[in-house]
Amino acid sequence: MRRLVLMLVAVSLSLVACTKMSQSAAPSETLATPVSKAEATSPKPKISPTLTSVRKRGYLICGVNPGLAGFAYPDPQGHWRGFDVDFCRAIAAATLGDAKAVRFLPVTVDNRFRTLAAGQIDVLARNVSWTMERDAGLGLDFPATTYYDGQGFLVAKSLNLSSAGELNQARICVQEGTASQGNLADYFRARGLTYREVLVADDAAARAKYQADGCDAFTADVSALASSRSIMNTPTAYEILPDVISKEPLGPVVRQSDPVWTDIVRWTIFATMVAEELKVTHKTAQNLALNSPDPRVRRLLGTEGSFGTLLDLKPGWALKVVTEVGAYDEIFNRNVGDGSDLKLGRGINALWNAPQPGILYAPPIR
Repeated sequence: MRRLVLMLVAVSLSLVACTKMSQSAAPSETLATPVSKAEATSPKPKISPTLTSVRKRGYLICGVNPGLAGFAYPDPQGHWRGFDVDFCRAIAAATLGDAKAVRFLPVTVDNRFRTLAAGQIDVLARNVSWTMERDAGLGLDFPATTYYDGQGFLVAKSLNLSSAGELNQARICVQEGTASQGNLADYFRARGLTYREVLVADDAAARAKYQADGCDAFTADVSALASSRSIMNTPTAYEILPDVISKEPLGPVVRQSDPVWTDIVRWTIFATMVAEELKVTHKTAQNLALNSPDPRVRRLLGTEGSFGTLLDLKPGWALKVVTEVGAYDEIFNRNVGDGSDLKLGRGINALWNAPQPGILYAPPIR
């Protein structure tokens, strides 16, 4: 009898142990349940209030610099042109299928962020530097950098200067309320140098003041200095010193409250870079979309995969961008590079895999 009781107790303990093991295994079994291929690859629909407004309105509203040669300026016929302008057109091509479906609103240093926050523009493309204070403090997003720049100094060649360190006690023109104003103060303070700050409202005021001998040097982003020099009375009389005193990643700005719109602007920019990397141009894009054997090209141009759906865009959204506006190198060259009056070199704005590599790098479309 005693032996029978002990056997029954042992069986009972085994059953309890098995039950506990079964219960503890249940959650992991639930987590390990495989997701079907359709569920894993089917994109969930996303809604962008900004995109909805743009489509309802029928055009994009882009805030731009009132006049910065090479970047944003109205030509004699009143048509807006420039590097920043072309990226506005690229966004219009991606979202509306028409690069011409965009209106440009000139904004100043003082009102650029307020205008964006108030919803008066859909995107700000005004050579704005991406900084922590602006990104984290103003409720704004910087989707991607279109141009890596830095602050420099424009001086007369007749001064025979070789370094910004020789500008001790000089009168220096700088735009009020810009990152350049703070960078200038940091540079001189760190070196124990002094200078006389001559504040100006915008690039036009800076050029006028400088050419009227109102200051000894003019400081701004190197690209802006090259732009200003190109339209001065005697461009060859001035030079940009080799010193670059800051990092200025420039690019479009959007409201932080619409992450889908941020993605749309970001991937529009990246599409132009991927196009250059894959050697797709505005002339070859249509043919490559149909005939390229390269899956990377086919994904970019919308003939393979459904990547446009992820952004609530049509399959050929990037094809429209490239055919109507161009790849990154085409946009760069005609506005600020060899095909322009500025003649700026690619420098660090070259692709990561170029013969002379830069830091321009777009994530893959896959």
